[in-house]
Amino acid sequence: MTDQLTAAKPSRIRFGMLALIFGNVIINYMDRSNISVAASAITKDLQLTPVQLGLVFSAFGWTYAALQIPGGLLVDRIKPRVLYTLCLIAWSAVTLLQGFMKGFSMVFSLRLATGAFEAPSFPINNRVVTAWFPDKERASAIATYTSGQFIGLAFLTPVLTTIEHFLTWRGLFIITGLIGIIWGGVWYFFYRDPLEHSKVNQAELDHIEKGGGVINRSATNNKEKTSFSWNNLREVFIHRKLWGIYIGQFCATSTMWFFLTWFPTYLVKYRGLNFLKSGFLASVPFLAAFAGVLLSGFLSDFLIKKKVSVNVARKTPIIVGLILSISIIGANYVDSTALIILFMTIAFFGNGLAAISWVFVSTLAPKHLIGVTGGVFNFIGNLSSVVVPLAIGFLVGGGNFAPALIFVGALACIGACSYIFLVGKVERVEVKSFSTIA
Repeated sequence: MTDQLTAAKPSRIRFGMLALIFGNVIINYMDRSNISVAASAITKDLQLTPVQLGLVFSAFGWTYAALQIPGGLLVDRIKPRVLYTLCLIAWSAVTLLQGFMKGFSMVFSLRLATGAFEAPSFPINNRVVTAWFPDKERASAIATYTSGQFIGLAFLTPVLTTIEHFLTWRGLFIITGLIGIIWGGVWYFFYRDPLEHSKVNQAELDHIEKGGGVINRSATNNKEKTSFSWNNLREVFIHRKLWGIYIGQFCATSTMWFFLTWFPTYLVKYRGLNFLKSGFLASVPFLAAFAGVLLSGFLSDFLIKKKVSVNVARKTPIIVGLILSISIIGANYVDSTALIILFMTIAFFGNGLAAISWVFVSTLAPKHLIGVTGGVFNFIGNLSSVVVPLAIGFLVGGGNFAPALIFVGALACIGACSYIFLVGKVERVEVKSFSTIA
């Protein structure tokens, strides 16, 4: 250990930790989206109406969004190794139980439970990246783990569709649940915080901390860990620039939640595509989103290293991405399957570009409030997981999906305006005794 700590060249343990988060995100989104793959069969077997299906799709978001702030507070107090393990195993066990669902009430209840146990996951991701990566590498790190939700779904959607086809929707939930339980053990065995990892050397710790990484958050300052102040919670609600990223996140995740819930149903029921074929076509937009998020993160960090202003480097990919997401409306005006998928692909590529928005939590939040700021950010952002699936359920009640796509596109436009007009200068919020709106 002494030789490691005195080594001149930084170790690269942080990239191994990033790979673990990447795996967590794949499991996370697999268990969010499996309901969309199973939706057509569940609707038929359990006789669900479009409004009931909308409620089922939104159920995850009710508890997921509601518990973001409590989850953020937990993230500031419980080590990621322990908290993430508990969350992974719990939500995966609930996923497994979904293989035994009977009736609307049971479906709805188990989706509520899934959302509750997944609630702390992205605040934990942000805490881990803030601890392990310096500022100039953070957008790339966030893009890498965020890409897990897109690349995982791109390749998993056809796989999940095939599992559902041969093993029924019940087998789909049982298998995905078992995978998550096993992965929970993998996370606990391999993950450590920077100061606790036996293979990290002092050079890497210096590289992280001198570059703005907060490696000592989980190991020092007991007062911050144990005390709670309502003023701290108030602080993360009173700044205009924070509201800019909160609203922007709500709008960006609205597009995401369309793809995670109604998209396969849209292709099969409203566009008349074959079920297995729709699984493969549905993967194309996810691949585009994967490319978008990686391009966004690495381009943003590249611009930072080239001394381009933080405002341009961080905000431009997100604003451009949200504007591109408006193109989803174009699918209303074409009948060709290829053109429908093209518009969906452009829209989701844009959504990928906008997916590095977590970098603003690390950059703007007060250092001692990163967890709770991340909780509020994800709470408001994921209100879309309630609003969008449910709103679409009502909008398509008459058999026409066009109003639903207009609704999703309009929200993307609002998100772009939020980053343009509300966020302002990208700099960390200063905490004052008596704060006013910044």
